[in-house]
Amino acid sequence: MSKIEVNQISSQCGSTLTIGQSGDTVTLACGATQTGFGRTGTVNWDTTAKTATFTATNGEGYFANTSGGTFTMNLPAGTAGNIVSVVDYTNTFQTNALTISPNGSQKIGGIAAPIDLTTEGQSVTFVYVDDTEGWKNVQDSTSNVTGSPFLQATGGTITTCGNCKIHTFTGPGTFCVSSISQTAPENQVSYLVVAGGASGGSGGSVCAGGGGGGGGAGGFREDKSPVTPYTSSPLEGAGPITVTATSYPITVGAGGAARNTASTGGATGSNSIFSTITSAGGGGGGAGYSGITYGSGGSGGSGGGGGGSDSSVVGTGTGGPGNTPPVSPPQGNNGGTVSGTGIRGGGGGGGATAAGAAGTSPGGNGGDGATTSISGSPTVYAGGAGAGSGNNVGGNGGSGGGGNGGGIACNGGSAGTVNTGGGGGGGSDGDGEDGFVSYAGGSGVVIIRYKYK
Repeated sequence: MSKIEVNQISSQCGSTLTIGQSGDTVTLACGATQTGFGRTGTVNWDTTAKTATFTATNGEGYFANTSGGTFTMNLPAGTAGNIVSVVDYTNTFQTNALTISPNGSQKIGGIAAPIDLTTEGQSVTFVYVDDTEGWKNVQDSTSNVTGSPFLQATGGTITTCGNCKIHTFTGPGTFCVSSISQTAPENQVSYLVVAGGASGGSGGSVCAGGGGGGGGAGGFREDKSPVTPYTSSPLEGAGPITVTATSYPITVGAGGAARNTASTGGATGSNSIFSTITSAGGGGGGAGYSGITYGSGGSGGSGGGGGGSDSSVVGTGTGGPGNTPPVSPPQGNNGGTVSGTGIRGGGGGGGATAAGAAGTSPGGNGGDGATTSISGSPTVYAGGAGAGSGNNVGGNGGSGGGGNGGGIACNGGSAGTVNTGGGGGGGSDGDGEDGFVSYAGGSGVVIIRYKYK
């Protein structure tokens, strides 16, 4: 390798001096500096963030950290072609401004005065043009491309309400958390888990038979995170869930199937599950009999109502127990009981906030459900079903999707509303509008809410 040591290289003729040939790379030695070639419009970035007042150097870019308070970047004495850049290191210029001050009587944009940078995430580049305009801002970015500081997730049907995202699952799915919030309390989510409601019991097969009990509502469980404001139900407080960056399988319980065989107890609803929270399916309505006994309601999130019988029977059709298995706050209530001689109306199914009514001659009404605004608007879930009657009208379903019980002519019953966890109505006897057939429970729902901005 040849080596040339000189103090100056001058052109032999003319004013052009060529170094190297086409395709060659001319490299400065490590630590060497150059003058006289000018700049290409870029800066060399000093990656040690500034936290107090400092004086910038031509050709340098700086990261300004104003999280601890405002301070000043003094510009150097400018000559034509000088360049300086600065960027908001902690995205705090909107709270604590960075002041840019010109040297002596030099100007910034034609005015001899300091300026303040007050936009979050702002970055600027100044080039000194001349003494008339001084430092000109040739680049000003107010965009702030960063990773989201909030929880991010997918799954279900996603809507927004204010600063919150809401994921609604009306069937099985996965709540997949791709990243969590940088602020730990924001990783606690609000949730509603409602199980499937039960079907009602079918009625006795003959015209003198009793009506079936109303199906119990699916269990209702809710918890409200302190950072997701909305009006919750009286049953809020099932226990906090703090998510991590992982996948959470979601189970949405189906409603219990209708009964089309006389004197058959209703089908239990299926459980709904999110993370550590399981809501129990509703208990089936008790069977309505013809001259035998009174049917008992099944247990579950809310219990099914007892079934009726004909005028010759003495006894009790016990309403099924709600809040089974027990949790706090209770996830539901008991079904209505039928007791006495010749009680042909079944008991109403239990709801989230009220027990089912006792059966008499009409079918008992279903218990009311619970109202929550977790979805963005007030909605009632988990209403118990009305019971069927063998010689009168069926009971009304409770608010929150509970179906009506079947009765005599022109009083047909109804199923629980889908995705409310409402119980299905009890069947009438063989002489009713729809015969002894009972009605299906409504499927459940899972809703998850969290802060996303």
